[in-house]
Amino acid sequence: MNKALTTEDIKKGIGKYVGKKIVVKANKGRKKIVTRSGLLEATYPSIFIVRYGIDDEVISRVSYSYSDILTSNVQIKLIRD
Repeated sequence: MNKALTTEDIKKGIGKYVGKKIVVKANKGRKKIVTRSGLLEATYPSIFIVRYGIDDEVISRVSYSYSDILTSNVQIKLIRD
């Protein structure tokens, strides 16, 4: 039987990619899905931070919780150079 995925498993998996470029696909509700690329800036016990606007002058930081990934409200994908 497969082991159920936990937020701790997600946290460990994401922690390996700090400093790497990722694509975030976030469900904002009411059929609004936002897809943006950014830099995985940091991980914390309950959240991770993505910095958008790497090449632009406008930089924004957005935090997501690991439970967002667990519930499929947020999907991330590593950008391979």
